[in-house]
Amino acid sequence: MNEAKINIRAKKPRVLVAPLDWGLGHATRCISIIYTLQEQGVTVLLAGDHAIETILKKEFPDCEFLPLKGYNIRYSRKKYFFMLKLLSQLGRIRNSIQLEQLWLKKVVTEHQIDAVISDNRPGLYHPNIPCIYITHQLQIETGTTIGNTIASALHRYYINRFSGCWVPDQENAPGLAGKLSHPAYLPKTPIQYLGNLSRFKYNNTAKKKGLCILLSGPEPQRTLLEQAIVPQLSLLPGPISLVRGLPNSKETLELPPHIQCFSHLPAKDLNQLLNETAMVICRSGYSTVMDLVELKANAIMIPTPGQSEQEYLASQLGKAGIFYCCDQKKLNLKIALKSATEFYRNTNKTTFFFNDQPIRLWVEELLKQHQQQ
Repeated sequence: MNEAKINIRAKKPRVLVAPLDWGLGHATRCISIIYTLQEQGVTVLLAGDHAIETILKKEFPDCEFLPLKGYNIRYSRKKYFFMLKLLSQLGRIRNSIQLEQLWLKKVVTEHQIDAVISDNRPGLYHPNIPCIYITHQLQIETGTTIGNTIASALHRYYINRFSGCWVPDQENAPGLAGKLSHPAYLPKTPIQYLGNLSRFKYNNTAKKKGLCILLSGPEPQRTLLEQAIVPQLSLLPGPISLVRGLPNSKETLELPPHIQCFSHLPAKDLNQLLNETAMVICRSGYSTVMDLVELKANAIMIPTPGQSEQEYLASQLGKAGIFYCCDQKKLNLKIALKSATEFYRNTNKTTFFFNDQPIRLWVEELLKQHQQQ
């Protein structure tokens, strides 16, 4: 029996995990997947650059890290130019997909990679090994019907090149992501729903007080929200925590003494802070949504102006009574806090569970294939 276990460990599959650099959420939601892989005896290799590298290296210092250039997406300053700004970057995105495809072919051989898990990086598929694609956007929301149709069809084209697709949402509609994760047309590749994918754990004994602001997402919108919020914080009672979402920054802000500021916090520390916070202010990015659902947190969600996915999620979550959402354009924190407090007074928390069975079954199959080689 012991000998069999030794043999399995000696021939552990090597799995590459690579998240997209479009904000920090793709990396943070991979954390629980990476832990699940390691629990199953998998050797995990990680890939990315800049902030993605910083976050994952802090969480998994013993994992081998492979440099992989990000897409470096930038948003527009004005809501009305958001889609034009993205369209202007399509050529560079397409080149990034082609480059990561060439990069993967090289590293699979050099590092003896047995399987790939790609979080929203469409170029990381390989014809000779199992490749999983992670996304909650089986339907892409662009703000227009024709845009949704074209973008979703293109996304399905890439998803179908993978051997499987994992969707971080409940299998039964509407889940958290609504039509984004439960579209009219599904990809042909096998779909597995993972439920609520979060790196955090809820502490039901923690005493909640104060306010926590989580800033995230591509520039310049991250900075614009910070500039809208920070001047208003001195008018609010403490304690207040500001987490700027800048893992590589050493810049400090001059703030009143009742405001604690962090450039970034490791998952363990942020988990504790959020468990002890009465109200969170943040973007309506999907990974943040899943984290706060796991923590049964009260939050004021502010969608990134012009980002149709976040605007849709904010509308969906608000109508479902899950989170209070408001617009960035005329943000008044005092009014928003009062309205959010009233909102949550009449709201019951909905529980969504993480289902790691698809991951474990996939690893078991990998182990079987590995032992046969």
